[in-house]
Amino acid sequence: MSTSSSPASPAEATNARPHADGRPDETHGLRYPCGAPPAPGEVREVAPGVLWLRMPLPFSLNHINLWALADEDEHGPGWAIVDTGTKTPEVVSAWRQLLAADGPLAATPQGARLTRVLVTHMHPDHVGMSGWLTRKFGIRLWMTRLEYLTCRTLAADTGREAPDDAIAFYRRAGWPDAALDIYRARFGGFGKYLHRLPDSFQRIGDGEVLRIGGQCWRVIVGRGHSPEHACLANDALKVLISGDQVLPRISSNVSVFPTEPEADPLGDWIDSLNHLLASLPDELLVLPAHGDPFLGLHARLGRLIGGHSKGLERLKRSLAEPKRAVDVFGALFARPITTDSDLLSMATGESLAHLNHLRRLGQVSRELDADGAHRYRVS
Repeated sequence: MSTSSSPASPAEATNARPHADGRPDETHGLRYPCGAPPAPGEVREVAPGVLWLRMPLPFSLNHINLWALADEDEHGPGWAIVDTGTKTPEVVSAWRQLLAADGPLAATPQGARLTRVLVTHMHPDHVGMSGWLTRKFGIRLWMTRLEYLTCRTLAADTGREAPDDAIAFYRRAGWPDAALDIYRARFGGFGKYLHRLPDSFQRIGDGEVLRIGGQCWRVIVGRGHSPEHACLANDALKVLISGDQVLPRISSNVSVFPTEPEADPLGDWIDSLNHLLASLPDELLVLPAHGDPFLGLHARLGRLIGGHSKGLERLKRSLAEPKRAVDVFGALFARPITTDSDLLSMATGESLAHLNHLRRLGQVSRELDADGAHRYRVS
């Protein structure tokens, strides 16, 4: 059952704009030391042997950052790539420019060489071009097991009709028939921006240390936004490749989906943020998937944790009277979201994540009403 490829939570989507003059927003204790982002097809070095790449996205969130790490294998020097962009003509063009014989990733007299592709998680903006790159260079995809298998499962939904379980899930959340019809029409679109995944992969796991070139990169797994999201920390370079786990301007979407309707991804997300706060030093240069590289990791983690805590308190106050999931958007999101909005699925998933978390804590109860919708109220 398809999930959104966009990381932006509706709760912070209205705050994702930069200053009018293009500078990153340096409020809330963050600093941006790396300058303007590279254009598609160009690179910028942000640490020794670490290159910043940027690709366009065909969404409201219009870019993703990728990273090239200096590497070497039995065939010689090359680049390990972290995340890949979507399968679109614009991204393919940018990759061809990067990989040209005289391009910025040329690592040998014969031109560019890639040694491996690492993917933080399974959303199409991160994994979309991995099949194209791994087949082009005859190299391996490195990924956590749950991300790889979940991606294969969602890609298999392409062309399917929406399952009855999914329709029942959104009906219980309070969706009207018109919204369910739109969901049926759009279902199975996950694979639209995805090249066929490689049929095998190299599994990476939490705590594992990857030797890439002359550097050690430690895998730190986070959960909530996706099942087994991999961040990469380099203590010697003082760098953290954070993927969607820590973003400077927006909070990643944390949603409940029809495949696991009783899940508590918000609990997983908060636990992951607290783990990062306790285990990582503040001075790391954070290389996020969206936005610009920044300093101020602990301030950002604290703000993300605090934001969800405030959202949960607002939600509890709104549940003095029973409400459906679609009735609590105003307590969680800055922008109005109607049942014909393009954000309806994302907002519903995130509202259910907050409601399920409060139910897990024993603070909210749920009943199924005669109209087939769940209603929630403070216990």
